[in-house]
Amino acid sequence: MPVVDFHIHPTKDILPWVYDWIEGFLPPGEDPRRYLEKTLTKEGIVRFLDENGLDYAVALAEQNPRCSGVITNGELADFCNGVDRLIPFADVNPHLTAAPARELDRCVKDLGFRGVKLYPVYQLFYPNDRTLYPLYEKAQDLGVPVMVHTGTSIFQGVRVKYGNPLLMDDVAVDFPDLTLILVHGGRGFWYESAFYLARFHPKVYLEIAGLPPQRLLEYFPELEQYADKVLFGSDWPGPHPKKNIQAIRELSIGEEAKVKILGGNAARILRLLNNT
Repeated sequence: MPVVDFHIHPTKDILPWVYDWIEGFLPPGEDPRRYLEKTLTKEGIVRFLDENGLDYAVALAEQNPRCSGVITNGELADFCNGVDRLIPFADVNPHLTAAPARELDRCVKDLGFRGVKLYPVYQLFYPNDRTLYPLYEKAQDLGVPVMVHTGTSIFQGVRVKYGNPLLMDDVAVDFPDLTLILVHGGRGFWYESAFYLARFHPKVYLEIAGLPPQRLLEYFPELEQYADKVLFGSDWPGPHPKKNIQAIRELSIGEEAKVKILGGNAARILRLLNNT
Protein backbone atom coordinates (compact mmCIF):
# COMPACT_ATOMS: atom_id res chain seq x y z
CA MET A 1 0.00 0.00 0.00
CA PRO A 2 1.44 3.40 -0.93
CA VAL A 3 2.28 6.17 1.52
CA VAL A 4 0.41 9.33 0.51
CA ASP A 5 0.81 12.85 1.87
CA PHE A 6 -2.58 14.43 1.22
CA HIS A 7 -1.41 17.99 1.88
CA ILE A 8 1.67 19.80 0.55
CA HIS A 9 1.98 23.42 -0.58
CA PRO A 10 4.45 23.97 -3.45
CA THR A 11 3.79 27.71 -3.17
CA LYS A 12 6.53 30.05 -4.40
CA ASP A 13 4.90 33.48 -3.93
CA ILE A 14 4.91 33.48 -0.13
CA LEU A 15 4.28 36.25 2.39
CA PRO A 16 7.05 37.12 4.90
CA TRP A 17 5.41 35.64 8.00
CA VAL A 18 5.04 32.29 6.23
CA TYR A 19 8.80 32.18 5.66
CA ASP A 20 9.23 32.73 9.40
CA TRP A 21 6.95 29.75 10.07
CA ILE A 22 8.82 27.52 7.62
CA GLU A 23 12.16 28.44 9.21
CA GLY A 24 11.00 26.88 12.49
CA PHE A 25 10.95 23.44 10.82
CA LEU A 26 14.41 23.68 9.22
CA PRO A 27 17.85 22.95 10.68
CA PRO A 28 19.34 25.96 12.49
CA GLY A 29 20.77 28.48 10.06
CA GLU A 30 19.07 27.13 6.93
CA ASP A 31 17.42 29.88 4.92
CA PRO A 32 13.79 29.04 4.03
CA ARG A 33 13.95 30.92 0.74
CA ARG A 34 16.97 28.97 -0.40
CA TYR A 35 15.42 25.73 0.84
CA LEU A 36 12.29 26.30 -1.26
CA GLU A 37 14.30 27.38 -4.31
CA LYS A 38 16.16 24.08 -4.42
CA THR A 39 13.14 21.94 -3.50
CA LEU A 40 10.49 23.50 -5.74
CA THR A 41 11.93 22.22 -9.00
CA LYS A 42 10.88 19.02 -10.71
CA GLU A 43 14.11 17.33 -9.64
CA GLY A 44 13.93 18.83 -6.16
CA ILE A 45 10.37 17.71 -5.48
CA VAL A 46 11.10 14.13 -6.58
CA ARG A 47 14.09 14.14 -4.24
CA PHE A 48 11.81 15.48 -1.49
CA LEU A 49 9.32 12.65 -2.05
CA ASP A 50 12.09 10.04 -1.97
CA GLU A 51 13.76 11.45 1.14
CA ASN A 52 10.46 11.49 3.01
CA GLY A 53 9.32 8.02 1.99
CA LEU A 54 6.34 9.25 -0.02
CA ASP A 55 4.91 7.38 -2.97
CA TYR A 56 2.51 10.23 -3.77
CA ALA A 57 1.64 13.71 -2.54
CA VAL A 58 -1.40 15.90 -3.13
CA ALA A 59 -0.10 19.29 -4.28
CA LEU A 60 -2.42 22.20 -3.52
CA ALA A 61 -3.04 25.35 -5.50
CA GLU A 62 -3.39 28.39 -3.27
CA GLN A 63 -4.81 31.82 -4.03
CA ASN A 64 -4.47 33.52 -0.66
CA PRO A 65 -2.67 36.82 -1.39
CA ARG A 66 -3.68 38.40 1.94
CA CYS A 67 -2.78 35.58 4.35
CA SER A 68 -0.22 33.10 3.04
CA GLY A 69 0.69 33.10 -0.66
CA VAL A 70 -0.23 32.26 -4.21
CA ILE A 71 0.29 29.47 -6.69
CA THR A 72 -2.41 29.59 -9.35
CA ASN A 73 -4.08 26.58 -10.88
CA GLY A 74 -2.12 27.10 -14.08
CA GLU A 75 1.20 27.41 -12.24
CA LEU A 76 0.48 24.26 -10.25
CA ALA A 77 -0.42 22.36 -13.42
CA ASP A 78 2.94 23.32 -14.93
CA PHE A 79 4.79 22.34 -11.77
CA CYS A 80 3.14 18.90 -11.56
CA ASN A 81 3.41 18.16 -15.27
CA GLY A 82 5.69 15.18 -15.78
CA VAL A 83 5.83 14.28 -12.08
CA ASP A 84 3.31 11.45 -11.84
CA ARG A 85 3.72 11.17 -8.08
CA LEU A 86 2.24 14.66 -7.59
CA ILE A 87 -1.56 14.83 -7.59
CA PRO A 88 -2.76 18.40 -8.24
CA PHE A 89 -5.79 19.90 -6.49
CA ALA A 90 -7.24 23.21 -7.64
CA ASP A 91 -8.10 26.22 -5.52
CA VAL A 92 -11.24 28.13 -6.47
CA ASN A 93 -11.34 31.40 -4.51
CA PRO A 94 -14.96 32.59 -4.78
CA HIS A 95 -13.86 36.23 -4.43
CA LEU A 96 -11.51 35.94 -7.41
CA THR A 97 -13.41 33.54 -9.66
CA ALA A 98 -16.67 34.56 -11.31
CA ALA A 99 -17.78 31.00 -12.09
CA PRO A 100 -16.26 28.55 -9.55
CA ALA A 101 -17.96 25.48 -11.01
CA ARG A 102 -16.72 26.30 -14.50
CA GLU A 103 -13.16 26.79 -13.20
CA LEU A 104 -13.24 23.42 -11.45
CA ASP A 105 -14.53 21.78 -14.61
CA ARG A 106 -11.64 23.33 -16.57
CA CYS A 107 -9.06 22.24 -14.00
CA VAL A 108 -10.27 18.65 -13.98
CA LYS A 109 -10.97 18.16 -17.69
CA ASP A 110 -8.23 20.33 -19.24
CA LEU A 111 -5.47 20.32 -16.60
CA GLY A 112 -5.89 16.85 -15.12
CA PHE A 113 -6.57 17.97 -11.56
CA ARG A 114 -7.95 15.36 -9.17
CA GLY A 115 -9.83 17.54 -6.68
CA VAL A 116 -10.22 21.00 -5.16
CA LYS A 117 -9.29 22.63 -1.87
CA LEU A 118 -11.23 25.51 -0.34
CA TYR A 119 -9.70 27.96 2.16
CA PRO A 120 -12.64 29.62 4.00
CA VAL A 121 -10.59 31.10 6.86
CA TYR A 122 -8.12 32.67 4.42
CA GLN A 123 -10.61 33.79 1.79
CA LEU A 124 -13.38 34.83 4.20
CA PHE A 125 -16.47 32.87 3.22
CA TYR A 126 -18.76 30.36 4.88
CA PRO A 127 -18.31 27.02 3.12
CA ASN A 128 -22.04 26.24 3.32
CA ASP A 129 -22.95 29.44 1.45
CA ARG A 130 -25.48 28.56 -1.24
CA THR A 131 -23.46 30.43 -3.85
CA LEU A 132 -20.92 27.61 -3.60
CA TYR A 133 -23.46 24.88 -4.26
CA PRO A 134 -22.82 24.83 -8.03
CA LEU A 135 -19.16 24.09 -7.22
CA TYR A 136 -20.10 21.20 -4.94
CA GLU A 137 -22.56 19.89 -7.52
CA LYS A 138 -19.86 20.01 -10.19
CA ALA A 139 -17.36 18.19 -7.95
CA GLN A 140 -19.97 15.53 -7.20
CA ASP A 141 -20.74 15.11 -10.91
CA LEU A 142 -17.03 14.88 -11.76
CA GLY A 143 -16.40 12.42 -8.94
CA VAL A 144 -13.58 14.46 -7.38
CA PRO A 145 -13.11 15.19 -3.66
CA VAL A 146 -13.41 18.60 -2.03
CA MET A 147 -10.95 19.50 0.73
CA VAL A 148 -12.01 22.27 3.12
CA HIS A 149 -9.78 24.00 5.67
CA THR A 150 -11.36 23.61 9.11
CA GLY A 151 -10.11 25.00 12.39
CA THR A 152 -7.52 27.64 13.12
CA SER A 153 -4.47 29.06 11.38
CA ILE A 154 -1.58 31.11 12.75
CA PHE A 155 -1.19 33.40 9.74
CA GLN A 156 -2.09 37.08 9.67
CA GLY A 157 -5.47 38.06 8.29
CA VAL A 158 -7.21 34.78 9.05
CA ARG A 159 -10.81 34.79 10.36
CA VAL A 160 -11.31 31.62 12.36
CA LYS A 161 -15.12 31.82 12.45
CA TYR A 162 -15.23 30.50 8.87
CA GLY A 163 -13.44 27.31 9.94
CA ASN A 164 -16.14 25.61 12.00
CA PRO A 165 -16.48 22.07 10.56
CA LEU A 166 -20.18 21.99 11.50
CA LEU A 167 -20.75 24.29 8.54
CA MET A 168 -19.92 21.30 6.34
CA ASP A 169 -22.84 19.29 7.70
CA ASP A 170 -25.14 21.16 5.30
CA VAL A 171 -22.92 20.27 2.36
CA ALA A 172 -22.63 16.62 3.37
CA VAL A 173 -26.42 16.31 3.67
CA ASP A 174 -27.18 18.15 0.43
CA PHE A 175 -24.50 16.34 -1.59
CA PRO A 176 -24.46 12.78 -0.22
CA ASP A 177 -22.31 11.40 -3.05
CA LEU A 178 -19.61 14.09 -2.70
CA THR A 179 -16.37 13.14 -0.96
CA LEU A 180 -15.59 15.86 1.60
CA ILE A 181 -12.29 16.11 3.47
CA LEU A 182 -12.12 18.16 6.68
CA VAL A 183 -8.57 19.50 6.54
CA HIS A 184 -6.70 19.91 9.87
CA GLY A 185 -9.46 17.94 11.65
CA GLY A 186 -11.13 21.04 13.11
CA ARG A 187 -7.82 22.11 14.66
CA GLY A 188 -8.04 23.99 17.94
CA PHE A 189 -11.71 24.38 18.84
CA TRP A 190 -13.51 21.67 16.91
CA TYR A 191 -11.71 18.30 17.03
CA GLU A 192 -14.78 16.53 18.40
CA SER A 193 -17.13 18.10 15.84
CA ALA A 194 -14.91 17.22 12.90
CA PHE A 195 -14.44 13.65 14.09
CA TYR A 196 -18.18 13.22 14.61
CA LEU A 197 -18.95 14.39 11.06
CA ALA A 198 -16.40 11.94 9.65
CA ARG A 199 -17.97 9.12 11.66
CA PHE A 200 -21.53 10.08 10.82
CA HIS A 201 -21.38 10.88 7.10
CA PRO A 202 -20.22 8.04 4.82
CA LYS A 203 -18.37 10.35 2.41
CA VAL A 204 -16.77 12.70 4.94
CA TYR A 205 -13.12 12.17 5.91
CA LEU A 206 -10.85 13.65 8.57
CA GLU A 207 -7.45 14.93 7.46
CA ILE A 208 -4.73 15.52 10.06
CA ALA A 209 -2.26 17.88 8.38
CA GLY A 210 -0.57 20.27 10.77
CA LEU A 211 -1.46 18.26 13.87
CA PRO A 212 1.31 16.81 16.06
CA PRO A 213 0.95 13.05 15.44
CA GLN A 214 1.99 12.13 18.96
CA ARG A 215 -1.18 13.88 20.21
CA LEU A 216 -3.66 12.32 17.78
CA LEU A 217 -5.04 9.89 20.33
CA GLU A 218 -5.56 12.80 22.71
CA TYR A 219 -7.53 14.72 20.08
CA PHE A 220 -9.30 11.67 18.64
CA PRO A 221 -9.53 8.85 21.24
CA GLU A 222 -11.44 6.61 18.80
CA LEU A 223 -8.86 7.05 16.03
CA GLU A 224 -8.19 3.35 15.59
CA GLN A 225 -11.86 2.38 15.53
CA TYR A 226 -12.53 4.82 12.67
CA ALA A 227 -9.16 4.66 10.95
CA ASP A 228 -10.81 4.07 7.59
CA LYS A 229 -12.01 7.71 7.69
CA VAL A 230 -8.64 9.37 8.44
CA LEU A 231 -6.07 10.76 5.97
CA PHE A 232 -2.44 11.61 6.62
CA GLY A 233 -1.15 15.01 5.51
CA SER A 234 1.88 16.98 6.55
CA ASP A 235 1.19 20.66 5.63
CA TRP A 236 4.71 20.90 4.19
CA PRO A 237 6.76 23.13 3.82
CA GLY A 238 6.05 23.37 7.49
CA PRO A 239 6.13 19.96 9.18
CA HIS A 240 8.26 17.45 7.30
CA PRO A 241 6.44 14.24 6.31
CA LYS A 242 9.20 11.83 7.33
CA LYS A 243 9.09 12.78 11.00
CA ASN A 244 5.30 12.74 11.12
CA ILE A 245 5.08 9.39 9.34
CA GLN A 246 7.45 7.88 11.88
CA ALA A 247 5.43 9.37 14.75
CA ILE A 248 2.23 7.80 13.39
CA ARG A 249 3.99 4.45 13.08
CA GLU A 250 4.87 4.72 16.78
CA LEU A 251 1.27 5.33 17.92
CA SER A 252 -0.39 2.72 20.12
CA ILE A 253 -2.78 1.58 17.41
CA GLY A 254 -2.85 -1.51 15.22
CA GLU A 255 -0.79 -1.88 12.07
CA GLU A 256 -3.88 -2.09 9.88
CA ALA A 257 -5.05 1.31 11.13
CA LYS A 258 -1.64 2.84 10.44
CA VAL A 259 -1.64 1.53 6.87
CA LYS A 260 -5.08 3.00 6.24
CA ILE A 261 -4.15 6.41 7.63
CA LEU A 262 -0.78 6.67 5.90
CA GLY A 263 -2.04 5.83 2.44
CA GLY A 264 -4.66 3.14 2.15
CA ASN A 265 -7.61 5.51 2.46
CA ALA A 266 -6.00 8.07 0.16
CA ALA A 267 -5.28 5.41 -2.46
CA ARG A 268 -8.96 4.46 -2.45
CA ILE A 269 -10.23 8.05 -2.70
CA LEU A 270 -7.74 9.00 -5.42
CA ARG A 271 -8.16 5.69 -7.26
CA LEU A 272 -4.46 4.88 -7.03
CA LEU A 273 -4.84 1.19 -6.25
CA ASN A 274 -4.76 0.10 -9.91
CA ASN A 275 -1.56 2.09 -10.40
CA THR A 276 0.42 0.68 -7.47
